[in-house]
Formats: sequence, C-alpha cells, structure tokens
Amino acid sequence: MDKRLKYLNALRCFESAARHQSYSQAAQELFVSQAAVSQQMRQLEEVLDVKLFVRSGRTMLLTQSGEKLYQSTHQALKVLINGLNSIQTEGLAGDLTITSTQSFCSLWIMPRLYRFAQLYPDINIRMMGSNQVEDLQAKHIDIAIRFSTKDRLKINSQLCYELFGEDEVYPVCAPNLLEHVKLEQPKDLMKCNLFSFANEKIVTWHEWFKHAGVDEVEPHIKKTEVTSSDMALSAVLSGHGVTLSASAFFRSYIETQQLVIPFKIMHPVKWQQYIVYDPNSAKLKRIKVFADWVKDEMQNSPLVLKIE
Repeated sequence: MDKRLKYLNALRCFESAARHQSYSQAAQELFVSQAAVSQQMRQLEEVLDVKLFVRSGRTMLLTQSGEKLYQSTHQALKVLINGLNSIQTEGLAGDLTITSTQSFCSLWIMPRLYRFAQLYPDINIRMMGSNQVEDLQAKHIDIAIRFSTKDRLKINSQLCYELFGEDEVYPVCAPNLLEHVKLEQPKDLMKCNLFSFANEKIVTWHEWFKHAGVDEVEPHIKKTEVTSSDMALSAVLSGHGVTLSASAFFRSYIETQQLVIPFKIMHPVKWQQYIVYDPNSAKLKRIKVFADWVKDEMQNSPLVLKIE
C-alpha cells in the first residue's frame, strides 16, 4: 500500500479547505479548530513536498499542484460517498430535519404534516423555523425550503436546488375592516394600517401601489414592520390592518371567509420556491420522499390562488 494513504485524514481536510478556499470554513465543516486544519495542511505539504495553497487576504488560493490534487480528492470522496449510500440498508425509517421560514413552517407545512405522517409513519420529522439562510451541512439539516424573487437561486454549489413553483402576492384584510373603512379604489388602502416586512426592498407596498396605478404614495402612510408573515396575518385577522401576503399563507383563511382580498390586484413580483438538499446525503431516499410529498401537496392544493 502506498505510504501516502496514511494521510487520508489530511486529504479529507485538504478537500474541504480547497472547496471553501478557507481554513476557517473547513474547520467549521469538520468540527475542528482552524489551527488543526493549518497544521494538517503544513504536514501534507511536507509529505508531498509541494506547495498546495497561497494566501490572498483571507482567501486560500490553490496552486497548480493544489488544483490537481483537489480534483482527485474531490472525485474520490464523491465515489466513496456514493458507495456508502448504495449499501445503505436502513430504508426509509429514521429522522429527517427540515428548515424553512417561520411563516411557511407554521402556516403551510404544519397544518398538512399529519398527512405525511400517515403515509410514512417511520420517518420522524424535526422542523426548524428560521428566517435565516441556515447552513445545511453545519447544522445537520437535510432539506431547506427557500424562497427568492429571482428566477434562479444558487448559493452553495455543493447543494441541489430544485425550483418547484412560484407564489402570487395579494393584499388581504379581515371582512370587518371593510365595515369601518371605505375602500373604493387602491389608494384608499393608505387610510389603513399597512403591515410590511422589515428590510424588505422588493415585495413592497410602494411597488404594489405603483402597479395598481397609484401615482402618488403618501410619504407617511401608516405602517407597522414585522419580521414574518404569520405575525402580520395574526394582526390582520384581528381586523387591525392590511398586509401583502403570499397566497400560500392566506388561502385557507379565504376559504373560511376569515380574510378577504380588497382589491384583486396581484403584486408585480412573485416568490420563486426551491427545495434545497445535499445530493450526496445518506438520507437521500428519505429526502426524495419528502420532496415528492411537498410537490404533490402543492398540486392537490395549489399555492397560486386563482382569482377571477
């Protein structure tokens, strides 16, 4: 056996550092200190008698030799992972950790999750509501359901991003609000308390008013900023204002007549929906089952609200 294979752990460390172009990110992924990564890289360079990295600011750039070694180690580890996945015998039984925005978890997934449990009782779901873009690998998350106003969403080249649909946005309010505020044309909404999202710069009230043909938007319209759709809808359901919401979140309230759409004018921007996962995950079979279930649920109960 080649004596250099004694340094397989260092090669695994090198592959991570080369992929991230960062010792600190490799350390986070491997759950070791940055000093440990640095030490292993020095040891590997001494054993191979070649320079693998050069520093450029905070970035570790590969040398020509480093690039050749990275391609080999990356492919070798990928083959090994695929081999491990192919002999997995646990089937579907086991855990599955899922993350999405707090609103999507509470307003869309959780009311339907019992149906998934009936179909796959041996899969234990762990749901993580978060408005941050969580690191799937560092947090041991199997699936993320994410949203973007862009046609393409791709942040981590090591992950698979499946675009599975889009969602429309409308203004919604409680029926009793219409009893107290006369809403005859879109500009009348400026008389109401408008709920908006903190730091939101695209799916905004100003863009909706512009799309609705309101040329002059009052600079001091009454607004309350919140951090999630469930917070806004909670207030709106109590009759305390109007919010812009994706139809995924308010559809059931329209059906139960708890909410109405005062003006059937869709926001010009739609939310693109993605399922994100690691294609080399040992839980790939479980991931595919859940992803297919989400897609089926959306087909059977479309997110896009058809308004005549």
